[in-house]
Amino acid sequence: MEAFRFAHPNYLYLLVIIPAIAALMFYFGRKRKKAFETFGEMSLISHLMPAMSDKRFRLKSWILLIAFALQVFVMAGPQFGAKLETTKRKGIELMIALDVSNSMNAQDITPSRLDMAKMAISRLVDKLGDDRLGIVVFAGQAYVQLPITTDYPSAKMFLQSINTNIVPTQGTAIGAAINLCVNSFSSQENINRAIIVITDGENHEDDAAQAAARAAQMGIKVYTVGMGTTKGAPVPVIPGDQRNFIKDSDGQVVITRIDEQMLMQIAAAGNGAYVPANNIRSGINSLVEELNSIEKAEFEAKVFTAYNERFQYFEIVVLILLLIDLLILGRKNPKLSGFDIFSRKNENKDLFIQPNK
Repeated sequence: MEAFRFAHPNYLYLLVIIPAIAALMFYFGRKRKKAFETFGEMSLISHLMPAMSDKRFRLKSWILLIAFALQVFVMAGPQFGAKLETTKRKGIELMIALDVSNSMNAQDITPSRLDMAKMAISRLVDKLGDDRLGIVVFAGQAYVQLPITTDYPSAKMFLQSINTNIVPTQGTAIGAAINLCVNSFSSQENINRAIIVITDGENHEDDAAQAAARAAQMGIKVYTVGMGTTKGAPVPVIPGDQRNFIKDSDGQVVITRIDEQMLMQIAAAGNGAYVPANNIRSGINSLVEELNSIEKAEFEAKVFTAYNERFQYFEIVVLILLLIDLLILGRKNPKLSGFDIFSRKNENKDLFIQPNK
């Protein structure tokens, strides 16, 4: 199966102006028709101005609009990967453990703890070089969301689908997530590895610091990124809801707060560092710098190479449409007044021009 991509995807943003162009076409078409109607009935005007053709005008407009849309695809540079090759890269292996418990829906960090975490991961992925990357999600249990890979676009795709309903068991099993990350690395030897745990750290159910210490003994550094504030916030029953919140057995609204002390203990046990959410942007930058300082090792990666340009097919269609537009005159040709493909045949008219007798 060939891989498809656009060499210059930013040009695709031009497609958003197509609805505006279509609206303008409709507006000027109506304005043009009303201008003619000021002179009288259209049936009478069509006899007085036999060369006028409203249908030709609309057809030419739509042809140009379709040609413009296809030209945008041409500029974006559609390409297909011709083959899958094994290439050599140098980097580390990185597993990200993302907390998806209900408390991550709290909005003491806007737009929410989970949304901010996903944005931080996306920013981190953009800054990675040739490293391998994997994602584990956890709440009361931990699951591999993305196996270790060098396919960053797939990582971002999987990231967008993550929500707090993805894990059925609630809780915060940070230790289980760290253990699963350790077991999810490749079997390759002599390669450095790191784990980044992104969580609010609240109500952890196991000895996460001990799990981080075991990882450190294996040469795996464990970093923590804290999501939330010490002031805390209520947990919405439905993500994004600002009116209905989760309550305890006494009917009191539950307030969730970050456990920074625990996150710092986990990072210290894992020979890593703690990044607070209130400084997430600079914290991610410093985290990337530290990851880049870790010695890289060479490994093999399968990637699509030799991408072939496929814009020619779109360009051919564009040229054909422009040629058709040139051939369709804006006005009827008086010499071909008896041959009209844009209107139904009248009962008293033949499709072909009858020679003068």
